[in-house]
Amino acid sequence: MADALTTIRRAPRQYAQISRLWIRSSLSYRTSFAIMTISSMLLTFTDFVGLYLMLRLIGNLDGFELWEIALLYGASGIGIGVADLLIGSVEQIGRHIRMGTLDAMMVRPVPLLVQVCADQFALRRLGRITQAVVVFAYGAAHVDWTPSRLVVAALMVLGACGIFFALFVGFSCIQFWTHDASEFANAFTYGGNTMTQYPLSIFPGEVVKSLTFVVPVAFTNWYSCLYLIGRDDPFGLPAWFAYLPPFVAVVLIALAGLAWRTGVRRYTSTGS
Repeated sequence: MADALTTIRRAPRQYAQISRLWIRSSLSYRTSFAIMTISSMLLTFTDFVGLYLMLRLIGNLDGFELWEIALLYGASGIGIGVADLLIGSVEQIGRHIRMGTLDAMMVRPVPLLVQVCADQFALRRLGRITQAVVVFAYGAAHVDWTPSRLVVAALMVLGACGIFFALFVGFSCIQFWTHDASEFANAFTYGGNTMTQYPLSIFPGEVVKSLTFVVPVAFTNWYSCLYLIGRDDPFGLPAWFAYLPPFVAVVLIALAGLAWRTGVRRYTSTGS
């Protein structure tokens, strides 16, 4: 137990040390880094521009105005942006397995998950987070803020990051068995983000239930944003769901950790 606690305590510092090496490498070419960061921000911003143009034509989306959709879009975007920045490299676990580099990582005195997540750390992904923060700020400017709404907003952002953390790790573990299933994982991470950019009321009730109780990406923004804008859930779910994102994140992170440990125990090397 003492060894496990020591490992957990050292992990953030070890992650920071590995990430710092990649940051120094990327900043060696400052012009290229700036161009890539700005390009990332502008590229993701086109998604919201598409929403803006669509709403200019139809006025609202199932009764939701642009600023309300901006809250949904921004909250989900911040969550997946932070997760992608910090641990998005875990999606490359299949490549490490195929190339045999995972074997080298396993003999180093650093937790395997820390090494995989910090590998190829790309600071340019900050552009995506910046874009999401700007969109969220636009929507937040229209909210009638109260102390309880501030608490819900903080819990929502924290929970969204944790939920996407868990989804990145959990679904990437499938590659321990398939060696090449990153696109399958993307269907739940980036696909989940895309679905939650829109009001879930535009989807059938069965879809919303699956996004709530099966792959609970709805907790990254939907229930909390309904509380922030003063709307009741169109599917009749209780308002206190707005406070649940961090708790959902903890459960998912525990399941992702179990999946990771199972995958590592199953791993038998490439034989090369």
